[in-house]
Amino acid sequence: MPKLQKIICALDLSEHSKTVAEYACMLAKAMNASIVAVYAAPTLTQYTGFHVPPNTIDSFVGEIVSGAEKAMAQFVSENFEGVETKAEVVVGYAAEEILEIAAKEEADLIVMGTHGRKGIDRILFGSVAERVVKNSHLPVLTIRPSDNYTGGAIYKD
Repeated sequence: MPKLQKIICALDLSEHSKTVAEYACMLAKAMNASIVAVYAAPTLTQYTGFHVPPNTIDSFVGEIVSGAEKAMAQFVSENFEGVETKAEVVVGYAAEEILEIAAKEEADLIVMGTHGRKGIDRILFGSVAERVVKNSHLPVLTIRPSDNYTGGAIYKD
């Protein structure tokens, strides 16, 4: 039977992230595994050709990372109780960063949410989850938001 010792929990810090965290915690507790919670801040290097000074972009990305680190620390303390968890905030393309951290951490599983986009939204925004699933060398558990989810305090009546 496969053994789970380390789980990557990829988060976007949206309301749906609580559900993703619940699944990661459930698995970690059942298997006595640790979690690496990952948030990938978007890279803004594609805007350097628009006559935006690089130092302005670097400053803005620094503010995003600083805010994300604070948000991740709070999110981890509220949602990963009772599980050994390390928080990582990285800058780059989310799918690539998630896969890189999974390899670096020698993880056994990736748990992440999927927005279930369709049509033009999928064309415009793509799917980080799809890219991770297609390129991962380890199992990926995707959690899709549901209107009838009853766990936690995510969806209001």
